[in-house]
Amino acid sequence: MLRIEDLDAGYGAFKVLNNITLGAKEGETVAVIGPNGAGKTTLVSTIMGLIRPSSGTVRFLDEDITLLKPHEIVEKGITLVPERRRLFSSFSVSENLDMGAFLLKNREEKRKRLELVFENFPVLKDRLNQTGGTLSGGEQQMLAVARGLMGNPKLLILDEPSVGLAPIAIETLYKTLSSFPEQGITLLLIEQNVNAALSIADRVYVMSAGKIVAEDTVEKIVNNKEIVERYLTIT
Repeated sequence: MLRIEDLDAGYGAFKVLNNITLGAKEGETVAVIGPNGAGKTTLVSTIMGLIRPSSGTVRFLDEDITLLKPHEIVEKGITLVPERRRLFSSFSVSENLDMGAFLLKNREEKRKRLELVFENFPVLKDRLNQTGGTLSGGEQQMLAVARGLMGNPKLLILDEPSVGLAPIAIETLYKTLSSFPEQGITLLLIEQNVNAALSIADRVYVMSAGKIVAEDTVEKIVNNKEIVERYLTIT
């Protein structure tokens, strides 16, 4: 579904990503893990067209999307749930969800997406008229993910979804995320919370200093003593 090959990118003369190659198959949950400064958010920005790579390609559903604009990439079926949520804090939950559905022209389709949101996050149904800024941290992250769901994505990219959340909120969120592939949504999960990411991932890429230093199944990654000791904190 998603295939990134030999990707180099950065900010002006400052190169961040070095020869990144990774992919996600339809129905997979793929985790990209690594410490702060590894280049994970730069990778997300490049996939979404916010940064133009200096070399390499990004392909989605066999189409080269490397040079498309962000809104064109969203129209292809990729949605980003950004780090630290970036909600419209003065807007109601309902209004935030409406913002996520801006591509949907059909009222019936929007209604069905809203039903799916409430199935995944029933608490939001009771918070529709509440402003986003008054929700708890866990509820705000639910709303950010729900807003992404409203766009009917084929691929959902989540950038550090556990940041700032209490352990119980992380557990609740990840339990819901684990069901997304069954709903036809492929997940690309960008995380520094290794335990959370490994709890639902099918495959894992480990990033460090702008490079992919390992790629394998969860089981093989956690049993690779060298990778764990050098790059990961697993509890």
